[in-house]
Amino acid sequence: VFVCAPNRVGHEGELEFWGASFIVDPNGNVVVRASHEREEIVQAECDLARIDVVRTHWPFLRDRRIDAYGGLLKRFLDDESR
Repeated sequence: VFVCAPNRVGHEGELEFWGASFIVDPNGNVVVRASHEREEIVQAECDLARIDVVRTHWPFLRDRRIDAYGGLLKRFLDDESR
C-alpha cells in the first residue's frame, strides 16, 4: 500500500515538531517528503495498480506462517495468561 505519514512542523510552547511528512510507495520508496523548516502540503500521484504488482512480486505476505502466530494473536492480559 501507499503510506502517507503526516507530521507537524514548528513550535508550540516548548514542544518542537520536526515536520518532514512523507509519502512512500508500496516498495517503501519515499515518493515525496516535506520540509523540516516550514509548513507545506505534499501530494503524489499513487498508481493503485502498483499495489497488486508489488504483492505479486514481493511475496512477504504470501510466505508468512500464520500457523506460527499462536500466542501473538492473544491479548497480552487475557484471562488465560493470569
